[in-house]
Amino acid sequence: MTETKTAVTLGSFDGLHKGHIAVIACAFEMQKKHGLLPLVLLFDRHPMLTVSGKAPDMILQPTLRDGLIAKTGAGKRIVSFREVRNMTCREFFEKILIGKLNAGGICCGWNYRFGKNNEGGTEELKALCEEYGVELKITPPVDFGGFPVSSTRIRQAVENGDIALANAMLGREFRYKLTVVDGQHRGRLIGSPTINQRFEEGFVRPKKGVYASVTVVDGKEYPSVTNIGLRPSFENEDFRSETCILGFSGNLYGQEIEVRLLEYLRDEIKFDSIDELSAQINADAETSEEIFKNRGELGDV
Repeated sequence: MTETKTAVTLGSFDGLHKGHIAVIACAFEMQKKHGLLPLVLLFDRHPMLTVSGKAPDMILQPTLRDGLIAKTGAGKRIVSFREVRNMTCREFFEKILIGKLNAGGICCGWNYRFGKNNEGGTEELKALCEEYGVELKITPPVDFGGFPVSSTRIRQAVENGDIALANAMLGREFRYKLTVVDGQHRGRLIGSPTINQRFEEGFVRPKKGVYASVTVVDGKEYPSVTNIGLRPSFENEDFRSETCILGFSGNLYGQEIEVRLLEYLRDEIKFDSIDELSAQINADAETSEEIFKNRGELGDV
């Protein structure tokens, strides 16, 4: 059991979007008001993976999610979903929130569900909090474009190539951190060395095409151009992310490198010659550098 009284945040936090951040912000209000320790409750796996064997595609990898949570200053506690999936609302409240986490305050979103088969919602949670003298804060929906921000909307935006919309709802730039794998070294032939990365299974697939992007190497941000897809100018390619890092030279093979997408530039095109491909890459690089310079301070959390 956590010794210090906590302000526990409840939710999926699968995308850590603006709606999720609003819930976490409530925990810091409770810290300021009552001295409670902000704590994010996470499950070891997406509940749908246990219930149905299939979870929605990830829009934020767990390692990046945990790093972003740490930046807020909140602690985190991971609980096995198998341990709680058959608990009633009361059992979950008493055994986990009170028994394990020593909750003095609880924060959740307006549509939060809990208990076996999602039997309970905010009304049931409110009744339990009143019974135990625990403060409850329910955040209203965070709207964008007239509809609540959600992981589903963000996932659809990424799949449609609408990265500007996805980033606006996330409150930060959509990103992934993957191992750099060996490519065919063809980029060097056109004067644009690239890093190749393969998406992990279960991660959302951005729309095929070319993106203005940011690549982070050793903590430094570089403007970059990222091609996602099959690279139609070459044969027998698998689906991957290929990024040309502007102004950088060095060997990154085997390293985990973070790429952030800024804006969809164009569809994939099959070029008739290396010269045409090289000219288009140079044009994409100029556009990406301009977008990078003017991207502003979107922020991480």
